[in-house]
Amino acid sequence: MFNLTALELARIQFGFTVSAHIIFPAITIGLAAFLAVLEGLWLWKKDHTYLDLYHFWSKIFAVNFAMGVVSGLVMAYQFGTNWSFYSQFAGSITGPLLAYEVLTAFFLEAGFLGVMLFGWNKVGPGLHFVATVAVAVGTMISATWILASNSWMQTPQGYEIVNGVVVPVDWVAIIFNPSFPYRLAHMVMAAMLSTALFVGASGAWHLLRGNRTPAVKRMFSMALWMVLFAAPLQVLIGDAHGLNTLKHQPAKIAAVEGHWSNTPGEGVPLILFGIPDMAAETTHYKVEIPRLASLILTHSRDGQIPGLKDFAPEDRPNSPVVFWSFRVMAGLGTLMVLLSLGGLWLRWRQRLYDSPLLARFALWMGPSGLIALLAGWFVTEIGRQPWVVYGLMRTRDAVSSHSAMTLSVGLVILVLMYVGVFGTGVGYMLRLVRSGPVAHRHDDASPAHSLSHRPARPLSAVDAPLNPSSDKN
Repeated sequence: MFNLTALELARIQFGFTVSAHIIFPAITIGLAAFLAVLEGLWLWKKDHTYLDLYHFWSKIFAVNFAMGVVSGLVMAYQFGTNWSFYSQFAGSITGPLLAYEVLTAFFLEAGFLGVMLFGWNKVGPGLHFVATVAVAVGTMISATWILASNSWMQTPQGYEIVNGVVVPVDWVAIIFNPSFPYRLAHMVMAAMLSTALFVGASGAWHLLRGNRTPAVKRMFSMALWMVLFAAPLQVLIGDAHGLNTLKHQPAKIAAVEGHWSNTPGEGVPLILFGIPDMAAETTHYKVEIPRLASLILTHSRDGQIPGLKDFAPEDRPNSPVVFWSFRVMAGLGTLMVLLSLGGLWLRWRQRLYDSPLLARFALWMGPSGLIALLAGWFVTEIGRQPWVVYGLMRTRDAVSSHSAMTLSVGLVILVLMYVGVFGTGVGYMLRLVRSGPVAHRHDDASPAHSLSHRPARPLSAVDAPLNPSSDKN
């Protein structure tokens, strides 16, 4: 396919499945926390607006959770099919970490998910709240184990190599490797931001259509409060993460900055825009701010960082992809901060729900959290190249012995299946968002609908038909 090698096709296939999968856990993490907050506020304040929002977003959570589980299973199988030599080399670490995720997080989520979605008429409000919190905690634990595994691949610690394979010797060092705290905090905050922007866009869409019910206003307001809190905090976490990466993966930072070599006695400029050229070993058409990269990365005007020329050509990440992925992420992060400040200003002016400009801004920013999250993962994973385990195993040595034709056929089938299955799922989820929250009976905590059958799966919690022709909104 397009003269690509088996290695390149295997990387594209794994990158595609990871990119398709990661958006669902991110929304699951954020929505689970949002649902726990909504139910807690309802129990505390006895305001049924929170309950209306809970039932509305729990349907969307159910659809999203189901798609996350299915897409995750497909991705996991690729460790054995496409990356068998990696599994042979580092499976003694990756395997247990992924198993711990199933034994703790997934069992916790699956155990309480049924109570959360279907238990309103079967358990009391307090126990139901415990179930919702347990699901939210389960999503956090899941992120912890997955990020521990990925972070070990970035900054491996606590191992020995015996007979050509990795042997764990210190699980504390393996789990709490040098990059783990920063990656975990950055990912969890990205999930919260992505969900807040998704919820805010939903509220903005309804406000622009003239739907100004208390529930719509409440979710729009809560979303902007979360963006106001999370966006600046994410900037600070990202800065700390960058400093950690400079210490442990300097080639990645050089690729992010499009920085090739240092001039003695001069600080490193921050290149806002440019076109890194791997063959010519330079960045063309640079628009830069003198010494700013030194201030950010070394906290000194004259501090210097390694340039890409300090590394052998075969050890350099793909700078053009990493360079622009980082700028997409940073640019969207700047817009998030502007959205939060605009919301704060209009809230102070008591015009939060009366500004079409703010509502349109929030609507267009709806997918920005997920786009920034994907761009950040491109920086993380492509910036690690050419290593699958940094400094220990090259990606070319990890791929299975498949032909390019085999991987080409598999990739085409996978893309078609994902577009069909998850495209339908995402479309269904967006139809649920468009339906809007429904006012709830105040004398009953159960959902406005009642299940006429025994629930068998998360999608049983959703009563809206899948057929678009039945959608009257």
